[in-house]
Amino acid sequence: MVSYDILPASTRVWIYQGARPFTDSEIAEVQQHLAQFATQWVSHNRALRAFAKVFHKQFIVLMVDESQAGASGCSIDASVSFIRKLSQHYSIDFFDRMTFAYQDGDVVKTAKRNDFKALYAAGKINDTTLVFDNLVTTKGDFDVAWLKPLAESWHKRMV
Repeated sequence: MVSYDILPASTRVWIYQGARPFTDSEIAEVQQHLAQFATQWVSHNRALRAFAKVFHKQFIVLMVDESQAGASGCSIDASVSFIRKLSQHYSIDFFDRMTFAYQDGDVVKTAKRNDFKALYAAGKINDTTLVFDNLVTTKGDFDVAWLKPLAESWHKRMV
């Protein structure tokens, strides 16, 4: 697995948000699985320059520097299969795109779409609440726009 620090801003990113945070003991185990996957991840028999890590105890982030070998349909399918296996093993759904994550102090909280809208209407979250934009596609965007104020995110359409 390559180091996060050496990956260029153009590195491709996939973010999988868990329905619950990993426990501390799970994180250590998951990090081992992620490191093994990233090291062995290939596209058309070419090793990918890949990185994988758990962020905020709740997000699995996969990255591929495509400057040497691009992620193909088959390699992307392999990553989705890998995440599905983790999902089953840890009983955590990573594929619910209608649950939104936001930051409340140092804590990551999640809310289903309708609950998120209700939180906004009740003033429990607002335009300055930091939300996680799991649709970012590059490391450059991940670094500067993964976490952003609700008012600057696509989430604003949902409230």
